[in-house]
Amino acid sequence: MKIAQIAPPWITVPPAGYGGTEWVVQQLCDGLSDRGHEVTLFASGDSHTRATLRSVFPKQQPEVMGQTAFDARHVAFALAEIEAAGDFDLIHDHSGFLVIAFRRLFGRAVDRPVLHTIHCAFDAAAYGFYEQFKGAVSYNAISEYQRSQGPAGMNWAGVVYNALALEQWQYTPDKEDYLLAFGRVCEAKGFHLAIEVARRAGSKLVMAGVVQDQYADYFHERVEPHIDGRQVVYEGEVTNERKRELFAHARGFLFPILWPEPFGLVMIEAMATGTPVIALRQGSVPEVVEHGRTGFVVNGVDEMVAAVARLPEIDPRACRRSVEERFTVARMCDDYEALYRRLVG
Repeated sequence: MKIAQIAPPWITVPPAGYGGTEWVVQQLCDGLSDRGHEVTLFASGDSHTRATLRSVFPKQQPEVMGQTAFDARHVAFALAEIEAAGDFDLIHDHSGFLVIAFRRLFGRAVDRPVLHTIHCAFDAAAYGFYEQFKGAVSYNAISEYQRSQGPAGMNWAGVVYNALALEQWQYTPDKEDYLLAFGRVCEAKGFHLAIEVARRAGSKLVMAGVVQDQYADYFHERVEPHIDGRQVVYEGEVTNERKRELFAHARGFLFPILWPEPFGLVMIEAMATGTPVIALRQGSVPEVVEHGRTGFVVNGVDEMVAAVARLPEIDPRACRRSVEERFTVARMCDDYEALYRRLVG
């Protein structure tokens, strides 16, 4: 098939630092290209892919993330190129809302099936949008939980879980004596709770991740005062190589999430290295973490502290096997290919 993949315009594919959707898009594009599909990726010009890359912006621009003028230019460029080519079999959109809202303004592009993977949660704004456009395209959810939260009558094509390129994540059964918290440093990710859990459990905590401008106050007020360089360590935004090292050697990954995360890629990143996950029961967490096998799904800080003491019960091999069985790039490509064929007919 000839497939157009539309990524968000803000962050390079794959991302150099923070960026979950962009990793998924990179793996999907490369996986489909390796299978002989003709894939064109619309993303920032500094992206790296085995697909054909087309861009209106020469490089990533996270500093303007969310500004509609840039998003609109990116989407308009992609749809105009797709319309001019005239021979794409399918459009797979990961970019946000504009393809859905405006695709009917484009001529022949309308004749192509459009699959939109929803990478966000159904907050009030997103819920209202998808309710209005519930039949405009075909939708893919990244978890059963996410699909259950959508408006009634949405044109669901299926559920395809995100994936990891397992060869990039070293399985390490021998762990060091620290817990890990990783991700965008903000209240919704619960870094302040990870600090509380580690202190109460008497464990060292290593934290890493980007502090975006809108969350600077949270970091300075609720995280930074507890960083002592000994029991509580913060490494900032780290390279992908360092990120994988931190996951591989941690004896447990703390995920005290405070919002309904639709998937949570960091959970499978931890499990791929053989590191068990301790996570609050939010969103898709019970789908991803097998309680008692690959970690513990808990209902509050007290249970999270208690679960730290139970980490030796988890076999690192079971964590790795779970990812091998459920979250590989090959499995994701299989599932998306099946959706594509059904939509193309």
